Amino acid sequence: MKALGRSCNARNALALSNWLVMARLHCPSQRALGALPSSAKFVILSDIISFLHEVAMDSDALNTFLAVHRRGGISHAAKFLHRSQPAISRRIALLEQELGVPLFERVAGRTRLSDAGRVLIPYAERAVAAAQDAEQAIRALTKQNAGPVSLAVTGTLADSRLSTIMKRFAKEHPAVVLSLRTATSAEVSDLIRRGEATIGLRYNADGSGDLACQQVLRESLQVVCAPDHPRAGQRVKRLAELGGERWIAFPEIRGRREIAAAHVFALFLTRGLGEVEWTAVDSLTAQKRLVESGFGLALLAKSHVAEELRAGSIATVAVGDLDAHQDIILVTRRGAFLSAAAERLLETIRRNYAGPIVSTTREGRRRTPARKAIARRRVD
Repeated sequence: MKALGRSCNARNALALSNWLVMARLHCPSQRALGALPSSAKFVILSDIISFLHEVAMDSDALNTFLAVHRRGGISHAAKFLHRSQPAISRRIALLEQELGVPLFERVAGRTRLSDAGRVLIPYAERAVAAAQDAEQAIRALTKQNAGPVSLAVTGTLADSRLSTIMKRFAKEHPAVVLSLRTATSAEVSDLIRRGEATIGLRYNADGSGDLACQQVLRESLQVVCAPDHPRAGQRVKRLAELGGERWIAFPEIRGRREIAAAHVFALFLTRGLGEVEWTAVDSLTAQKRLVESGFGLALLAKSHVAEELRAGSIATVAVGDLDAHQDIILVTRRGAFLSAAAERLLETIRRNYAGPIVSTTREGRRRTPARKAIARRRVD
């Protein structure tokens, strides 16, 4: 145990030394620790405490604890961390010994958090994320335009606009390793909160105080249908006129803020129109194909059907009393360190979302077969 304590002290002393160097670089006046980012203050103070009191609760211990929780047990955590099961068990045992309470309990053959474990989770997540900030901050001292940047987005936002952004960013910053993962809106926030993603794009703002949310686009929703639908290209005064139609929407899933059935239901219910017939389809692409085939109507964002509208495979129905929209939100962890590369990606996203979605010139509309068919029906 003493050898382990000396090892921990050595690591903490090295971390403390690194951070004091960084403090001098960022705060030449040496006036106050408060001038540093919150992540820097946290790591410096935690290292001082560990150094003075020989605490075993360093970022590695907390990361092991989180891995056991997220992976559902010692064996899965060992595979994920590429360590042996005895090593993981020993790490957790040392952490529990230091805290004086069990962090896990076995219930019906499964590993679950104890009450103390549940209390520790948010603090452990913030501590591990702060340690990652520390590492990135130190690396950024020598490599301003390089390093990893991870982006987490809601699945339906991984569209042509985002691919254009990523392609442009990769071309302008070849030394940056840019990764992308998709998730629900709630999961995007969790990934940012845990430090597993640098930047997030989701629907609607997250009210959590630990996240910084910025609206980059408020996008209007529109009713879409097949090109040969009787209402294609027409305008109705009230949504009530579409009450007898079959609708297609995402299923209602907790934490998912995409255009779910609740959006369609709410539009009708708030007008006193009652419920509507609908089919749950958990795929934007499948929804569009079903709309094209005439299976039903859907309420979709303009950007989601831009290509289909240009090709004439989908048409729209204008609704006089429809005022529906969705907010696209840029998410980062409040107080987190952002590298120069991450800041540039943020600016690239803001700039591209501020621009137009697609061209909607009259010439382009007249060239589509669907609009020609709609025009012929109007003449007839």
